Amino acid sequence: AVVSTQSTGNAEEFDAMIVPGGFGAAKNLSSFATAGADMTVDSDLTEKVKAFHARGKPIGLCCIAPVIAARVIPGVEVTVGSDVEGTEKWPYAGTAGAINAMGGKHVVTDVSEAHIDTKNKVVTTAAFMCETALHEIHDGVGEMVKEVVALARQ
Repeated sequence: AVVSTQSTGNAEEFDAMIVPGGFGAAKNLSSFATAGADMTVDSDLTEKVKAFHARGKPIGLCCIAPVIAARVIPGVEVTVGSDVEGTEKWPYAGTAGAINAMGGKHVVTDVSEAHIDTKNKVVTTAAFMCETALHEIHDGVGEMVKEVVALARQ
């Protein structure tokens, strides 16, 4: 397996793309941390996501990163877990509303699950959007990676 950074990876050479989440995705790769549903996405990343999508190559995103797909791929189905705000377990559930406002479709899942948008070949999981045990987050991220690899082998 070859791993590449955002600046060198391209859709011609790679079978799939995985975008990790975290504050870097919310602040550096996009402006979601400050702009919410009015966010922009880094232009280089936008072009890479569009290129992988146009070639029908799978894209995996976890934690807050699914907002990037919601902004870049019209009508994409993604998950950040729950859409019910006000719970300690899901403190970032309001993100689901932002996904829908950007033209994406949020799908409710458990943290240990991944959602597969088969039409767009996009696989997402909530990861640290949920306050839970690390092994549950691990399970969800593992499912995301497994499904991205399965899509890449089709």
